[in-house]
Amino acid sequence: MTAAMRPTISACPACDAAPAAEALAERAAQKEAQLALSVPGVHCALCITTVEDALTRHPGVRSARVNLTLKRATVEAAPEVEADALVGVLEGIGYEAHELDAGTLSATQTDKAGRDLLMRLAVAGFATMNVMLLSISVWSGAEAATRDMFHWISAAIALPTIVFSGRPFFVSAWGALKHRRLNMDVPIVLAIVLALATSLWETSLSGEYAYFDAALALVFFLLAGRYLDYRTRAVARSAAEELAALEVPRAVRLRDGAEETVQVSALVAGDLVLVRPGGRMPVDGEIVEGQSELDRSLLTGETVPVFAGPGLGVSAGEVNLTGPLVVRATAVGEETSLHRMADLVAIAESGRSNYTSLADKAARLYAPGVHILSALSFVGWYLYTWDMRTALNIAAAVLIITCPCALGLAVPAVTTAASGRLFRKGMLIKHATALERLAQVDVVVFDKTGTLTAGTPDLINLEDFSPEELSVALALAQGSSHPLSQALSAAAQGAGVRPAALSGIEEVPGYGTQGRLDGALVRLGRASWVGAAPLAQTAAFLSLGEGAPRAFRFADSLRPGAEAAVAALKADGKDVLLMSGDTAGAVEALAGRLGITHWVAEALPEDKAAKVQALADEGRHVLMVGDGLNDTAALASAHVSISPASALDAARVASDIVLLGGDLEPIAEALSTARSATKRIRENFRIATVYNIVAVPLAVAGLATPLIAALAMSLSSITVSLNALRLR
Repeated sequence: MTAAMRPTISACPACDAAPAAEALAERAAQKEAQLALSVPGVHCALCITTVEDALTRHPGVRSARVNLTLKRATVEAAPEVEADALVGVLEGIGYEAHELDAGTLSATQTDKAGRDLLMRLAVAGFATMNVMLLSISVWSGAEAATRDMFHWISAAIALPTIVFSGRPFFVSAWGALKHRRLNMDVPIVLAIVLALATSLWETSLSGEYAYFDAALALVFFLLAGRYLDYRTRAVARSAAEELAALEVPRAVRLRDGAEETVQVSALVAGDLVLVRPGGRMPVDGEIVEGQSELDRSLLTGETVPVFAGPGLGVSAGEVNLTGPLVVRATAVGEETSLHRMADLVAIAESGRSNYTSLADKAARLYAPGVHILSALSFVGWYLYTWDMRTALNIAAAVLIITCPCALGLAVPAVTTAASGRLFRKGMLIKHATALERLAQVDVVVFDKTGTLTAGTPDLINLEDFSPEELSVALALAQGSSHPLSQALSAAAQGAGVRPAALSGIEEVPGYGTQGRLDGALVRLGRASWVGAAPLAQTAAFLSLGEGAPRAFRFADSLRPGAEAAVAALKADGKDVLLMSGDTAGAVEALAGRLGITHWVAEALPEDKAAKVQALADEGRHVLMVGDGLNDTAALASAHVSISPASALDAARVASDIVLLGGDLEPIAEALSTARSATKRIRENFRIATVYNIVAVPLAVAGLATPLIAALAMSLSSITVSLNALRLR
């Protein structure tokens, strides 16, 4: 008997399915890992395509999607794919990248709130058009049974539509009433409910008029205002959550001489942690072995990497540049300096929420007045006519005609127009009240590294060196990933220099690069290493073995528009302050270059936040402009804040406004636009007030039916919107 003909043992369906279930479980266990990377350098569609293509070409990557708003790449990959490898891929094509903890980032997927509002707006608009078509038949002379039929059909359309589309207003009004307070949505809901109740009563009594179309139009216009308001803001995320996500999720622990990769949450104080070149510190601790250099610019603003050796204290988030380091952990998890900074940001964010917008201030005065006026109209007409039907109709007309639809559109219509104008200038408004707060600014605080400067060094004395010296320096610089070496390489290659033929080139972690030229030892690196006297200015020293070492001098390159922005702000009467974690010499030099008289150097993150708070306590309205982790707390605690699109997620999300381009010049224009926007908002409030002064007496006198009231309300809303468009 052949194997193909051999009988098989019959099994129950469950048993037969077991292997398949095991296979499914095995596939589930091998499910793709989801990795999140912060990519602050993406700013356009070409960047998105470039980054996604590079990531998807990496072995093991299933898919890669870039979110331009969040400056983040989400990668689906095989379990063996490491985030460090993907970071290297992106850095290889010129994009800075940092690993984020995907487990900490809870909700970056879909814009559910925006789609929900848009869907409710579409349903309300469709229903309004249909009910208005039915109303035309009634206005054209339909009578008796025909009119009643159209009214009942309108009711069948209007009731479920208003329950569905009006839900945001119902929820908001109920939340306010539960806490025994009033907001703008309370009179809105009362107007809608009263219009529906009056219409149902009229329809049940075969009345001539019903106002289902008025109630639907009210919901439609108000949803349009709510959606405009939503569109003015980017997807808002907690800056504290972004900071937490920047904490390294995994670390290499050394135990009995063996390396093991563990979650950072598994580390305890006293553990030995290996940090390889290019890696970020997962813990606060002390170096016990190895020499390297640390990039602290994201945390402190220092532009020059610092020497790292045994005994030096390190903080979570710092980047190890050149050599492997063994660190003994002294603080892990919530005890690290990075996590404490996240707590500082969370506190600052909660303080900013105390700001009361112009619309909220108007609602506090407007809502009680509307309710009292409508109630008095009902009581007065009932006592005058003893006719419940007449009194209810007039009360409904008063509520509808005074419904804050124009007030509801007054702010979002203006902010949408102003946001569009600023977007064309390269600025994205994220927060609903950012423009109002920006109009009040009287002092502007700038960070230095990465904000007023590009965050990269520029070689400023290339012409002081001979071609032979530059040739040797280029050969040594190409063997290092140090920022000064990279700047020297770029400058020399731009001048057409070719590297000399050196032998034995090696990088000495923490010191520099050395090699041999015709048997002689040549070095490029720190002053102490090559036997030179250190300079106050940022420099790298070249030693050719004979003669005194020569210094390559570097300066921070200014960000485009920095000089123009500072000059325009000062001309506008604003006080300008420069505050940086960099050294006093570097900060003073930049302040003098830009004409800034007030500056603070070597400021820690908590120092920046404290200074901003101190200015606020003096009654000043502070605009903070920054881009680094060390600026995040100050950005969150300032009256209003701006960060460049190249900033890390934590800083960019903590800010109210994002500069989409690299030019700082639009900042001054943003303040002018904000003042114009606030002026238009106040004009819109005055338009709504004048409208109410004219229309309310007519409604109270019984000269306006609910339908006429709805038309008048719509006219006021259109007027407010047209006034807002003047900003464009």
